[in-house]
Amino acid sequence: MDRGQAPKLERMSDGTRPDLPVLSDPILLEGLAADLEELDYTVDGVAELMGAAANDALDRGQPVPALLRTRELLDDGTNPLAAVVHLWLLGQTVDAEQLTAAWPRTGVAGAAELGLVEEYDGGWRAAVDLRPYSADDDAGLWIASDLGSDQRPGVLRRDHVLGVGEASLSLAQSIVRRDVDRCLDLGTGCGIQIFHLLRHVRHIVATDISERALAFARFNLILNAAALGLDPHRLEDRVDLRLGSLLEPVGDEQFDLVVSNPPFVITPRRDAESAGDQFVYRDGGLPGDDIVSTLVRDLPGVLKPGGVLQMLGNWEIQDDAAWHTRIESWLSNGTDAWFIQREEIAPEEYAETWLRDASEDREEEAYLQSYTDYLTDFASRDVAAIGFGFVWLRRGTGLDNSGPDGKLRRFEEITHQIEQPVAPAIAAGIDRYDWLAAQSDDDLLQEHLEVAEDVTEERHQRPGAQDPGVILLRQGAGLRRTTLLSSELAGFVSVCDGELAAGQIITALGALLEREDQEFGDQLLADVRNLIADGFLLPAAA
Repeated sequence: MDRGQAPKLERMSDGTRPDLPVLSDPILLEGLAADLEELDYTVDGVAELMGAAANDALDRGQPVPALLRTRELLDDGTNPLAAVVHLWLLGQTVDAEQLTAAWPRTGVAGAAELGLVEEYDGGWRAAVDLRPYSADDDAGLWIASDLGSDQRPGVLRRDHVLGVGEASLSLAQSIVRRDVDRCLDLGTGCGIQIFHLLRHVRHIVATDISERALAFARFNLILNAAALGLDPHRLEDRVDLRLGSLLEPVGDEQFDLVVSNPPFVITPRRDAESAGDQFVYRDGGLPGDDIVSTLVRDLPGVLKPGGVLQMLGNWEIQDDAAWHTRIESWLSNGTDAWFIQREEIAPEEYAETWLRDASEDREEEAYLQSYTDYLTDFASRDVAAIGFGFVWLRRGTGLDNSGPDGKLRRFEEITHQIEQPVAPAIAAGIDRYDWLAAQSDDDLLQEHLEVAEDVTEERHQRPGAQDPGVILLRQGAGLRRTTLLSSELAGFVSVCDGELAAGQIITALGALLEREDQEFGDQLLADVRNLIADGFLLPAAA
């Protein structure tokens, strides 16, 4: 395949259609986009059609109120949007006449040619999922993917292409939106990350091992070409879709940014298992967490100096070990790393989650065998828990503090609710690290600091006690950290209003507490560094 061209996914050499879900005819898709826009098939348009109660119920996975609403509107015959919601969001069969009214340009024949609908039970039903999506700038977009088990009961097909799930949203909300030249979206799936990346990346290489996934991604890009600023006849000017596993499609190319929501789910491998036995969208095909460890080791190699990787991952946590012990062994010198563990669950719960995800819990004997396989597999590696979270890596430039002595190596467990999108907090955290890395202790003593605007203080003491026993600082935004303060550190923070330099405050506290020794000053300054790194204290505005 020519790396400068998007893969040709439409027809086989003999003119027949391969086993792909959708076709990407630009003319038909231009008409479909116009039909959907005219219908107001958007997040807000659907919410207004159904009403708040039915919309909230649908978000919870309860479709009945929405079904009652769309049936009422279809019987009335005055709102063509109801037919499309009934078809795609509720998985119901709709009459050809009602769909024709909703799609005057596309028609039922055009929708069937694109692979969107199929005849069923005297009418037409959805052949794929197509739903509205709101991007970073609130632009109304549409995303096509395979139908879930809520609309097609039974175990998912092994090459199922996932739509917008919680993991893909989490990744999108964590990506730092800085303008860059080239980006690699590894494991693009239906293309959701591309929608966001196009706002700040000049050219994107998007790869996937699944030809069906690339077909969906191409379809979604062309359908949304106008909103994304793309030429549907020249997608390769901005987006290069490539078929292949891991780094095979990019060779020795380098990128400013790599993002990935890889197939990180840890799934037990079986003897004589083939790729066709795995769920492509989630199973990496390697034992344990090898898919994540491989990417953490190898992806820095395709980053330009100073380039950044952001991805999601699972990692195994073994008995009597810190959750990040194994992760640290994956990192190479010259690579900055920040891991945020968002969740840690037991092997039993992990098995239940992913068996339910693919609807494998609906076949009793198969479920029992698969559940047993999970537990046996984890036990073989002494796995006590499985972690999930964000990965941020940066390749050193050779001119900065990256490397074995000056590198950023941060491993945080943050399981509470955080502000979304979290990308601004991540960006600010990296900027603070870089600023601190450039500050010697003498430099920092000269800095004027102030408390961040979102920070509050809590004091707790026993009834009748003269002094508080616990002093906490809490962040109301970003990662919403909480930290415990010593009385002397609390005293330092209390006067950080930008007026006095850090060294002046430390000297005054030392005199007040009769602690003018070097150890007192050094420890307090180290604690101040930590408060700056976490965003509780900031350099005062000039």
